[in-house]
Amino acid sequence: MTEDAPQGPDPRLQIARQFIEAIPHARALGLRLTDLGAGRAEIAMPWDGRLVGDPDTGVIHGGAVSALMDTCGGAAVMAHPGAGASTATLGFRIDYMRPATPGQAIRAQAECYHMTRFVAFVRAVALDDDPDRPVATATGSFAVERPEGT
Repeated sequence: MTEDAPQGPDPRLQIARQFIEAIPHARALGLRLTDLGAGRAEIAMPWDGRLVGDPDTGVIHGGAVSALMDTCGGAAVMAHPGAGASTATLGFRIDYMRPATPGQAIRAQAECYHMTRFVAFVRAVALDDDPDRPVATATGSFAVERPEGT
């Protein structure tokens, strides 16, 4: 895993990076692309008191975890070798396994494991500092916009 994703010659990877940086919601959550490859992405979200859903425990709100995982899924689609011009979430199912540990960053890892002409399918996991105990897992489908004539 790298601190910052490589700036390789593959234009799909640069498009995926720009996809993340262009989303104001992602910037507000402090999302940072930490790894990117063909059909896969990893994004980190730092712990932030403004994102806490339960002030008594300090646990990050599930909506922030959801946004992290959805954004990571979209980045994995954009980085896939068969990626189209853009993507949008069609459906996203999240299973919350446990609360994230207060004070710890959460990172999402997503893989675009199958792509049809118009739909991409993604699996994702959210982790804190305990890699053996996921915070959440998810599956999703994303629309793939193709340039005319392809």
